[in-house]
Amino acid sequence: MNKIFAPSKEIWSDLLQRPIQDFEAIEETVRGVFLQVRRDGDAALQRFTREFDKVDIQDCRLSESEIAEAPALVSPSLKKAIQQAKDNIEKFHKAQQTERIALETSPGVYCWQEKKPIEKIGLYIPGGSAPLFSSVLMLAVPAAIAGCEEVILCSPPDASGRLHPAIVYTASLCGINQIYKAGGIQAIAAMTFGTKTVPKVYKIFGPGNQFVTAAKQWATRYGLAIDMPAGPSELLVVADETADPVFVASDLLSQAEHGADSQVLLVTTSEALLERVSLEVEVQLDKLPRKDIAGKAIANSRLIWVKDQQTAADLVNAYGPEHLIVCSQREEFYLENIRNAGSVFIGNYTPESAGDYASGTNHTLPTNGYARQFSGVNLDSYLKSITYQKISESGLMNLGPVIEIMAEAEGLQAHKNAVSLRLEKIRATLKQELGKS
Repeated sequence: MNKIFAPSKEIWSDLLQRPIQDFEAIEETVRGVFLQVRRDGDAALQRFTREFDKVDIQDCRLSESEIAEAPALVSPSLKKAIQQAKDNIEKFHKAQQTERIALETSPGVYCWQEKKPIEKIGLYIPGGSAPLFSSVLMLAVPAAIAGCEEVILCSPPDASGRLHPAIVYTASLCGINQIYKAGGIQAIAAMTFGTKTVPKVYKIFGPGNQFVTAAKQWATRYGLAIDMPAGPSELLVVADETADPVFVASDLLSQAEHGADSQVLLVTTSEALLERVSLEVEVQLDKLPRKDIAGKAIANSRLIWVKDQQTAADLVNAYGPEHLIVCSQREEFYLENIRNAGSVFIGNYTPESAGDYASGTNHTLPTNGYARQFSGVNLDSYLKSITYQKISESGLMNLGPVIEIMAEAEGLQAHKNAVSLRLEKIRATLKQELGKS
C-alpha cells in the first residue's frame, strides 16, 4: 500500500481520488445497449447476455421449478445464517416506520403527511465471482416492510446459464417470485423500459460495477428513480495507537477483495500503527483465495499518517467514505466531528463485515464521495411522502387574504382568483343567512 505522511491540504484532492473510470468513457456503451433494449426488447437481452456473459439464454425468467429446487442446493448452516440475518435486518428496518403527521397549522386549516410505498421496484443483484445473496436481504426486506406491490429481481447468469442457488433461495425467502437471468447494462435497461418478459419498474435498487452504476444513472433520463450512485466498494479506517493492526488489516482486505476497482484507506495518528498494518496486510493478503483481486485494489489504496485527530476528521469528511471504521480511544470526538460517511463501525470488535451481512443495518451505501449528500438504503427509500390538506370555510376566510396578497405580489392573478371567488361565495352565503335571521 502507498504510504503518505502528513500530506498538505493542497494535495488532498489528488490523494483521495478513486480509481474509477470516467463515466464519459463508458457512456457510449451504455447508450447503445439502452437503445437496442428499448427497440428489440427480449431479443436484445439475449444478444447482450451472449456477448457479455458468454451464455445463451432463451427465457430469462426463472421457472417455478428452478425456484423450487434452490433450497435443496443451499446448506442448512447457510440457510440458518440467512434467516438470522434476515431477522436482524427486519428488526432494524421495522423500527424505521413512522406514524402519520397531522396538525392544524392555523384555525380551519388541516395538513397531514402520509407515506405510501412505491408500487414497482426492481432489484439488481451482482453475480459473477462473488454472488451477493446478502444484497437480496438488504434490498428485498425493506421493500416488503414498506409494502411495495411488485418487486422483481435481475442477476447475471453463470457460465451454465443458472443463477447462484443462494440468490434464488434468499429471494424466494423474501417473497420474490419474479426472478430474471439478466445482468449488467442490459438488465438495467430492461427494467427501465420493460420487455415482453421483464416488467418496467419505477425505481431500481442495487450495487454493481462501473457499467451498472453508469446504466442506473442513464436510466434516470427516462423517468426512473434509483437508490443512489453505488459503484465499487470502499472503506476508510481512522485509527490511533489503541487499534489492533491485525484487525485493521483484515478490514482493509475485506473490502479490497470485492474487486480490483475497490479502494481502502487507513488514516492514523500513529506512525507505529501504520507500519504494523502495512506489514500485516502483506501477511494476510498472501493467504486469501482472491489474492489477485485484492492485490490490485491494495495497489490503489493508501496508508496516511496525520498529525492530529482534527486533521484526521477533516480528511475523512473530504473523502466521504462508503464505509468508515473508527478505532480510537477518542471515538466520541470522531462521531461528533465526522459528517460524511455511508455507514460507521465503532471499536475494535465491530468489523465492517457485520454490516455487510447480519447486524441489521443496510449495506447498500453511497460510494465515490456521494456520502457527502446521499444516505444509504433505508425504509424511506421505498416510500413516497404525500402531503394532504383540507380547509374549512372559516379556515379559508382566515387564510385567504394572505394568499391573495402573496399571489398578487407575484403577478399571478389566476392564483388570486381561485381564492377570491371562493371568499366571495362564502361571504354571499353568510350575508344570505344573516338576512334570513
